[in-house]
Amino acid sequence: MTKREAIFPAGRQALYEINRYSAAIRSGDLLFVSGQVGSREDGSPEPDFAKQVQLAFDNLKAVLKAAGATFDDVVDVTSFHTDPAAQWPVISDIRFKEIGEAPYPNWTAVGVNWLAGFDFEIKVIARLPQAA
Repeated sequence: MTKREAIFPAGRQALYEINRYSAAIRSGDLLFVSGQVGSREDGSPEPDFAKQVQLAFDNLKAVLKAAGATFDDVVDVTSFHTDPAAQWPVISDIRFKEIGEAPYPNWTAVGVNWLAGFDFEIKVIARLPQAA
């Protein structure tokens, strides 16, 4: 049985310890990344929506990097939105800039009514690159 290994980006582990969860779990060659939000360094929500979405992607990239991966290794995405219809154009612009070239990962977008003060959250599953 494969043991799970916690992954944390540099400088943010204390925020995960306060809330008692891991940024990501490596299990074999799979990486399961917890929902990333547009939090500032102190963990508070970025009030500007476009900046909040960009920060969520930046935080996601930091977790992927800590595991030796990039967005190119992502196979499945789930995003959560407090007002999907109004927010989608902003999210889409940032999304297309961040996800790279085809083939694109699977993507499921879910409308929700609460994200602990945030308006966007993104979680992914990635297959980790094999060491040469």
